[in-house]
Amino acid sequence: MKLVIAIVQDDDAGDLVDIITENGFRVTKLATTGGFLKAGNTTLMIGVEKEKVDLVLKHIEDVCKVRKQVVSSPSPVAGSTGVYVPYPVEVSIGGATIFVVDVDKFLRV
Repeated sequence: MKLVIAIVQDDDAGDLVDIITENGFRVTKLATTGGFLKAGNTTLMIGVEKEKVDLVLKHIEDVCKVRKQVVSSPSPVAGSTGVYVPYPVEVSIGGATIFVVDVDKFLRV
């Protein structure tokens, strides 16, 4: 048995949960925050048989595409002098960070 932990952007989470459950997998959804843009993320925990890990990874890859977004540059460090004028910066968002863990070693009853 494997545990797939996928950290995805909130915009992709709903569609991914739908596809995962429609294909007979069970998923636990956790709301998380972090990263460069301090944007909302969703962490999904999916228990899956070893033989089906590639199928779950394919679903994640199909839904969680990397895309470009324009954001304002972060504010300067407190205490800096001068006038701060934010300017737009194009960044890549989306995709997924995935961990696959062998849970047979961690089972406790």
